[in-house]
Amino acid sequence: ARVSALCPMDTPTLLLLQLLLAPAASFLPSIWSLLAAPSSITHQDLTEEAALNVTLQLFLEQPPPGRPPLRLEDFLGRTLLADDLFAAYFGPGAPSRRFRAALGEVSRANAAQDFLSTSKNDPDLHFDAERLVQGRRRLVGALRETLVAARALDHTLARQRLGAALHALQDFYSHSNWVELGKQQPHPHLLWPRHELRSLAQAGDPTCSDCGESSCPGNLLGFTLLTSGYFGTHPSKPPGKCSHGGHFDRSSSQPPRGGINKDSTSPGFSPHHMLHLQAANLALLASIQAFSLLRSRLGDRGFLRLLDITPASSLSFVLDTTGSMGEEINAAKIQARRIVEQRRGSPMEPVHYILVPFHDPGFGPVFTTSDPDSFWQQLNEIHALGGGDEPEMCLSALELALLHTPPLSDIFVFTDASPKDAFLTHRVESLTQERRCRVTFLVTEDPSRVQGRARREILSPLRFEPYEVVALASGGEVIFTKDQHIQDVAASIGDSMPDLVTLPLEPPVVVPGRPLVFSVDGLLRRVTVRIHREVSSFWIKNPAGISQGQEEGEGPLGHTHHFGQFWMVTINDPPETGTWEIHVTAKGIPRVRVQAQTSLDFLFHFGIPMEDGPHPGLYPLIQPVAGLQTQLLIEVTGLGSRGNPGDPLPHFSHVVLRGLREGAELGRVPLEPVGHRERGLLAASLPPTLLSTAGPFSLELIGQDGGGRGLHRAAPQPCTVVPVLLEVRRKRKVQLGMERAGVAPPLTCPPLQLNGPPGFLDPGSKAPLSLRIVSFSGPQDLDLRTFVNPSFALTSNLSRVCLEPNESAWGSLWLEVPDSAAPDSVVTVIVTATGREASPGPPTHAFLRLLVLAPAPQDQLAAPAYSSEPVLTTSSPAILPSTLATRGRAGGGLVSNPWWGTVGGMLLLSGLVSW
Repeated sequence: ARVSALCPMDTPTLLLLQLLLAPAASFLPSIWSLLAAPSSITHQDLTEEAALNVTLQLFLEQPPPGRPPLRLEDFLGRTLLADDLFAAYFGPGAPSRRFRAALGEVSRANAAQDFLSTSKNDPDLHFDAERLVQGRRRLVGALRETLVAARALDHTLARQRLGAALHALQDFYSHSNWVELGKQQPHPHLLWPRHELRSLAQAGDPTCSDCGESSCPGNLLGFTLLTSGYFGTHPSKPPGKCSHGGHFDRSSSQPPRGGINKDSTSPGFSPHHMLHLQAANLALLASIQAFSLLRSRLGDRGFLRLLDITPASSLSFVLDTTGSMGEEINAAKIQARRIVEQRRGSPMEPVHYILVPFHDPGFGPVFTTSDPDSFWQQLNEIHALGGGDEPEMCLSALELALLHTPPLSDIFVFTDASPKDAFLTHRVESLTQERRCRVTFLVTEDPSRVQGRARREILSPLRFEPYEVVALASGGEVIFTKDQHIQDVAASIGDSMPDLVTLPLEPPVVVPGRPLVFSVDGLLRRVTVRIHREVSSFWIKNPAGISQGQEEGEGPLGHTHHFGQFWMVTINDPPETGTWEIHVTAKGIPRVRVQAQTSLDFLFHFGIPMEDGPHPGLYPLIQPVAGLQTQLLIEVTGLGSRGNPGDPLPHFSHVVLRGLREGAELGRVPLEPVGHRERGLLAASLPPTLLSTAGPFSLELIGQDGGGRGLHRAAPQPCTVVPVLLEVRRKRKVQLGMERAGVAPPLTCPPLQLNGPPGFLDPGSKAPLSLRIVSFSGPQDLDLRTFVNPSFALTSNLSRVCLEPNESAWGSLWLEVPDSAAPDSVVTVIVTATGREASPGPPTHAFLRLLVLAPAPQDQLAAPAYSSEPVLTTSSPAILPSTLATRGRAGGGLVSNPWWGTVGGMLLLSGLVSW
C-alpha cells in the first residue's frame, strides 16, 4: 500500500524500492546497516579489522627506519585505529588518509555484492543453496584476479576484486552450518584450491526441520555434513532443505520454514542470530588468513601498495618534449631529483613513479616504476626534440597518466603549448575526480617567444581554458611562468606537494575591494600562501593585526619568495590562530591558494540509504545525481593524532555545499555521528532540492576543536552533480529497451565505484557489456560515446537516448579482445553521456575496469601431497585480532578462541603453489 500511494515526486524512490526489495543475503554490508541491527558486526567491520591486524603484524615484523620498533603490548586494551598505527610507525601526525581510502574501496566493494544485480542473486557468490564447491571456485577466482590486478599495478581494480572475495569468504561462516557443527577454526581448505571440499550434504539429504518462529535455534537436523541455506526462489528450495531465513526470504515460508543465517543479532533478519558472534569470529580469522595469503604472494612491498599503507603519494610527470621545452625539461629533472633525494628512505618517499612524454602528433608511452633510480634514469634520457606545432597532445598524455596513476596522487604537467586535443577536456576532468588526483599545470607560454615553436595559425587567448577546467575539477592549479623562473617555481610547488590540505577562502576568488579571508586553527602548521598572475600588490594580515606586504625576504609574518609573477609566503610556525586576511590588487583575476600541513582531514563518498530489505546499507555513488536524495558519508582522519591523548576529540557539526565558480553557499546540512566516535564517521542527508541542478560544488566541514575553537576544512577536490545515473558493466544477456521508472528493471549500482560480475576477459573473445542510463530530474537528450584503453574494438547498439523524468534506458556493447591482448593486463572502458543543446549540463562518465587473464592451471583443484594447516614460522607473541588486543569495534567475541591465541607471526600456509 505504501508503494501504490506514492505521489509523482516520489517516483525516484519507487525506482530504488525495486532494488531494496530484491533478494540478497549476507552479513549486513556496512556501518550504515547498524541502524537496522545496532549490535551486529558488518562486512565493513570484518574487512577493516582484518586489514588492521595484518598491517599491525607487518609493522611489528619490520621496524620503521630510524624509529624504535613497535611493541604489541602498546596496543593491548586499546581500540586499533589506522591513525594510531600510522602515528606509532611513521611518526606523530603521519597522515593515514590513503590507507583509509584504500580500506574504504575494499569495504564498499564488499558491501556492494549485496546490491549489484550481477552478484546479489547469485548463490555462488554468497555460499547459498548448498553451492559450496562452486562458491569456493568463485572465491579463489576473485583472489586470483586480485593478485593479477595488483601485479598489473591497477590497485583500484585489485581492491574491488578483493572486496568481492572477502564478501564470499565471510558469508560462508554466516550462511553455512560450519558454526553449528561446533567448529572453532576457519575451514582449513576454503582458501586452498588444491584441496577438495569433503563431507558435503547431497541433493537427497534432508537438513532442516520446520520452524514457525523468528528464532530457530534447533532446526538443523542431527548430522555432520556441511550445508547452507536457500534464499528466494532461484534456485528453488528442494524438500527438506534449509532456508537462509529472515522476513525477506521467500523460501523461508515454504516447509521446512525458518532458516539458518547468522548475518545479524536481529531475529527478524537472522533465525540463528544467537550464533552471530561466533560466525563473525571465524569470518574475521578467515579474513586475516586471506590478507596474509595476499601478503605472502605479493611480498611486503606489493601488499603495502595494495592497501596504500604509506603516508606518501606517487610522483607523476606529464612532459612536453618538443624543441622549445629545454628549460622545462631541465626543471622537471631538477624537481624530480630534489623530491627523490629529499625523501629517499623517509616515510614520504614516493611509492610509485609515472612518466608520460608527449609532442605532436604523438604521446606516450607511459613509464611506471617503483624504483626511484630507474625513474631518474628514464627522465634523464628525455631531451627536447624537434620544433613541433602548437597546439600539442597534452590531454591525451594526461589521460594516459591518470589511467596509470594511483588514486590520491599529484600529477605535474610541464608544457609551453595549448592542447590540440581539447575535445578530451570533460573526460579527463571526470577521470581526475574518479581517481581523485590533483593536476598542476606549469605553463611557460610566452607570446614574445618565436623560436623553437612553430605556429600554423593565430591562436585564441582562451586556448588554455581546458587546462583551467581540468585543474579546477582536480583541485589543482594552472601556473604561468617564464623559462628563467620555471626551475624555482617548480621547486616551490614540489615542496608543497606532500600531506598538505587546501584551506577554504571566503570569497573563493578575488573580488575587487574585498579581502580574502581564511581561518587558521591550532592543528595547522607550515601555512603557505601562493599568489600568481598579473599581481600589482598584495598584503597579508594575521588575527593580531600584524601585516606583511609583497617584499621579498623575511617579514613579520614569514618569508616571501618571488619569481616573476609568482609569489609564495611561508608563514612562521606556529601560526597565529583565528581569522587571516589577504588583500590583492591585480589585473584580471589573480590566483590565490592557501595550504597547510595537518593530520586532521577527511574523506567522503556518496550513497543512497537502503533502510529496508534483507541488507540495509548505503548504495554507493561517486557523484550525486540530480533529483535524487543522497547520503553524504564523511570519514575524518587524524583524530588519533590530536595534541595530548587526553584532549577532547575535534567535532564537526555541519557540512557546507558551495557553488564552485561563484562561491555562493548552496546549503548547510547538519552532520550526525555514525558508530563509535573514535572512528570519525559522520553522515548528512542531502535533499533533492539541494542537488536539483547539475554542476560542480565544493564541500566544507565546520566544527570545533577540543578547546571549543573553530575548525574549517575543505575537500581537496570539488564534486559534480551529474544529470543522469550512468553505468556500464559485464552482463550475460543482450537487451535494449526503455521503460518508465515504475516498471523498469531493478536499478543497479553505479559503475564509477564497482566492477561488473565475476569473470574476466579471454584473448580472442567477444565480451558483452550492458549500459544503463536513468534520469531522476528533467528530460534528457543525450549522445553516447565510448573509449577503450588499450584500443580494443567496442561496438554499441545505443548512440543516442532521449529520457523523460524518471525514465531509464539500457543497451548493449560488445568488447572485442584480440588474440594479441597481453595476458594479466587491465582494460578500461569509459562511456560518456553528453547533453545536446536542449539538455545543458556537465557530461556524465562511467568507468569499468576488466582483466585479461592467462589460463588458470589445469590442476588447480588437485589435492597436494602435503598439509595445508598453518605453519608457525616464529615464536614471537601472538598477533591478536583487534577485538582481542583492544576493545575493538566488532565486540569481544574472540576472547576464548584457543587456536588464534597460539599462532605467532605471519601465517605461511601451504598449498599456495596452485595460485
